[in-house]
Amino acid sequence: MIQSSFHKILVANRGEIARRIIRAIRELDKIAVVVHSDFDKDLPFVTEADEAYSLGSGDLNQTYLNIKMILDIASRAQVDAIHPGYGFLAENSDFALACQKKGIHFIGPSPKVISLMGNKSNARAKAIELGIPVLAGATGDLEYLIGNKDTLEYPLLIKPSAGGGGKGIRTVQSAEKFEIEAGEASREAISSFGSGDLHVYN
Repeated sequence: MIQSSFHKILVANRGEIARRIIRAIRELDKIAVVVHSDFDKDLPFVTEADEAYSLGSGDLNQTYLNIKMILDIASRAQVDAIHPGYGFLAENSDFALACQKKGIHFIGPSPKVISLMGNKSNARAKAIELGIPVLAGATGDLEYLIGNKDTLEYPLLIKPSAGGGGKGIRTVQSAEKFEIEAGEASREAISSFGSGDLHVYN
């Protein structure tokens, strides 16, 4: 929720997601700040913001997932809060905690809640601990899951543990195809979320 006390808000996202948040900020008569890669510098979300700051020309880990750079820009721009949108750093508890330590409000759940529920593997483990029924499946890093592919039930769905927004999802029909699909899902997860851990279930 965007509080009325906020004056200047940084949107830590891109594209249409950022544009929607910018519109919400404008409707509240607040100042919208965005960060962007050099590749995105001419996109509408950049030109529509009140202020825009470059994250450079690197890949996602060097730009939209670069916590230190985003917080340095937030401090330089003197923002009150950061809205992460969804995907990217929205479900990253380290980012929420880093905002907290910088005295910048993170518009979203607390770091503790994100750590528990933002990661599908952690959320599944907590549900099992509480006796809540869960779908059959497994969680772990790529090496672990490939090593146990013959014990899994097929067909199954692969999702990045740390992800959101539909990135990295794969459907696998048989153990023979698991390694290729899991490898692609893990690489996409690392690129988009900074973690290659996966969650698979039937």
